[in-house]
Amino acid sequence: MKTPPPRGRLRANAVTRRVMGHLARALAMIWVVTTISFVIIRSIPGDPVRGQYEKLIERGMSPDAAERATAALYGFLPKGTLWEQYTQYLGALLRGDFGQSLSTPGTEVTTLIGAAAKWTILPVLGGTLLSFLLGVTFGVYAGIKRSGKLGDLLSISGSLLHGVPQYVIGLLMLAIFTTLWPILPAGGPVDVEFVPGFNGPYLASLVQHATLPVLTYALASYGGWVLAMKSSVATVLGDDFILAAELRGLSRGVLFRYVARNAILPLFTILALSLGMLFGGAIFIERIFNYPGLGLLLVNSIGARDYALMGGTFLITTVAIIVANIAADLLYAVIDPRVRTAA
Repeated sequence: MKTPPPRGRLRANAVTRRVMGHLARALAMIWVVTTISFVIIRSIPGDPVRGQYEKLIERGMSPDAAERATAALYGFLPKGTLWEQYTQYLGALLRGDFGQSLSTPGTEVTTLIGAAAKWTILPVLGGTLLSFLLGVTFGVYAGIKRSGKLGDLLSISGSLLHGVPQYVIGLLMLAIFTTLWPILPAGGPVDVEFVPGFNGPYLASLVQHATLPVLTYALASYGGWVLAMKSSVATVLGDDFILAAELRGLSRGVLFRYVARNAILPLFTILALSLGMLFGGAIFIERIFNYPGLGLLLVNSIGARDYALMGGTFLITTVAIIVANIAADLLYAVIDPRVRTAA
């Protein structure tokens, strides 16, 4: 009779299978999204690649030379079939080559995305974490004191802010703090007169310009966190272990920690997905405050019919969201013993 493997080895094998399954699904989803975005982008009216090809023909180049030059510049054939362009595009992606921007020839797509990402991460990451901390804290109070005035006030504030679009909040913040009380700069990521680097004037200007985008994003997200946390608290309050704790006469402080610790678990998944959306940018906020992030970059690339830049931005956003989804699932298994035991 064979001795069964140790329980630790079985758990490790289960975790390995789970991770490998996640990776397989992630690769499949990335391929599907890449294919769909490729087809949709190429279906947009207007073809800047063919326009560049025709300009080279007008300048006296032969069709073959113009085709080679355009393919070298943009990464795919201007006269090729959709399938030929698709296979070239996938081959380039597998080599880590996102191509060159059509709107700014000679500039790599990865260079433009990297330059825009740093301006997206600051307001979106800061706003997400700020709204999460405030929303979770006030959501716990709204759930526990839902029959009192404080609970009603917190619930109303969450519902109101949850229903107001981002651009409305952004315009209000702009009108209040740059026109009515002009205490913050109206737009841009930083004052141009300061030398970039780790120095006081530059960092102070960076914080001043980021304040309104961060507050706008935080206020726009705050309502969702409050309502989600309140609902989760209400669910946890009905669990048997809370009722048993109340019967044992545990103090309000201990009960509060019990409720908050268990109610916050589902919200970590939402937080991880929200962090994955960092690379999607905040289009309305970036446009209102003239913040050169990924959202504004994507809008400009669509207007310019920049195939390579659109595809690169879509791919980065897709990969970030999928990685965040996998991380959320694995994190949930770590922080919740029930899920870890089931695995």
